[in-house]
Amino acid sequence: METQGYSAAERLERLPISGYHRIIFIIIALAFFFDSMDLAMMTFLLGSIKAEFALSTTQAGLLASSSFFGMVIGASLSGMLADRFGRKPVFQWSIVLWGIASYLCSTAQTVEMLTLFRVLLGIGMGMEFPIAQSMLSELIPAKRRGRYIALMDGFWPLGFVTAGVLSYFLLPIIGWRDIFLVLAVPAVFVLAIRFFIPESPRWLEQAGHHATADKVLQRIEDKVRGSLGSADLPEPIRLPRIESRPGHFLSALNEIWSPLYRQRTMMIWSVWFFALLGFYGLTSWLSALLQQSGFAVTQSVYYTVLISLGGIPGFLMAAWLVERWGRKPVCIITLLGGGVMAFLYGQSAVFGGNVSLLISSGLLMQFFLFGMWAVLYTYTPELYPTSARATGSGFASAIGRVGSLLGPLVTGLVFPITGQGGVFALGAMCFAVAAGVVWLFGMETRGKTLEELSEVTVG
Repeated sequence: METQGYSAAERLERLPISGYHRIIFIIIALAFFFDSMDLAMMTFLLGSIKAEFALSTTQAGLLASSSFFGMVIGASLSGMLADRFGRKPVFQWSIVLWGIASYLCSTAQTVEMLTLFRVLLGIGMGMEFPIAQSMLSELIPAKRRGRYIALMDGFWPLGFVTAGVLSYFLLPIIGWRDIFLVLAVPAVFVLAIRFFIPESPRWLEQAGHHATADKVLQRIEDKVRGSLGSADLPEPIRLPRIESRPGHFLSALNEIWSPLYRQRTMMIWSVWFFALLGFYGLTSWLSALLQQSGFAVTQSVYYTVLISLGGIPGFLMAAWLVERWGRKPVCIITLLGGGVMAFLYGQSAVFGGNVSLLISSGLLMQFFLFGMWAVLYTYTPELYPTSARATGSGFASAIGRVGSLLGPLVTGLVFPITGQGGVFALGAMCFAVAAGVVWLFGMETRGKTLEELSEVTVG
């Protein structure tokens, strides 16, 4: 078929979902999984590290927050780097960085060194998350984009549960240092990314590299034909044309604050900040708070893993609903549901620590909160054009990581005063605020191509 004169978006959007798309999805999602597992591990190891170094709750909160400080830096830089130099190289180096940092965590002999290495780990993870969602959103056609990105985010609760399982079985045997060493091994996964993941043709075209974009598109089309076992592909359909705007390093940052995107930016930054303030203020302390309530270390890890299993049906439900109901209503429902269940979980811990009530309310809390994650990762990259997508996603994630940074610190300060009930009530309030922002200022993006959502057309 003659594709001369068609844009990258027109050629990508007409492709049927194939085994090739699924391979790309699996590779990106597994990188996301390993990253999430490394980040989540602190939830399960914090109690042991706190005991070994004799940390106060405030000091432990500072250590738990250190990764998020690094993520603020990583997310802020990676988006601008990816919009300027491409998605693929930034994605690769982010994985190398967190692999090296995870190894360094295993060598830390003081809490100060561990904190520093967790900051470096956070920079790598902060770089990877927004690039993963931008890459996948640009390679998957609009009719399945939301579902695939939401499913990618589902690898976060899987990573969380895997981190808990590893902690439960390995922590009594090898200790927390060697667990960090085990987590450094998946960094070799970068080799698979180098060979199998293409650069985004949308980005190449937007940056003015038309010949390279055409070559990458031809390879993708050949792979799809081979996967489908057919020589024919559907005819491209004309879409809004987006003007190529290769610019300087800060041009994408200026674009997300232009009049066209300013409200979207303020809305999504607010949602990420309050959602992550509540989420990490609670989950970073789940295991440690259970220990504080009298549970043994292995018991607290076991119950935290059990509670986290609720996130698996949560993200699967969200992945289905974002294409049926839309991003906006599902985002509001998951935030409000998570807030209600967080409040009930806190109260169940207060009134006698009833285990069955604790587990049931915790399962429902994680069901809604991991569903919330799936929607956020789907929704955010859709709000921006290709020229600023990674920057928009990166800075939204960075603002969220400021909330992540403050969450464990606030929890460490509030807990001695209000107890667990007050901590979880505060988390519930954060989710309610985020839901209100989406309800008042959010736009619906379901079923539209990225070019239609950008609302910037030429010709």
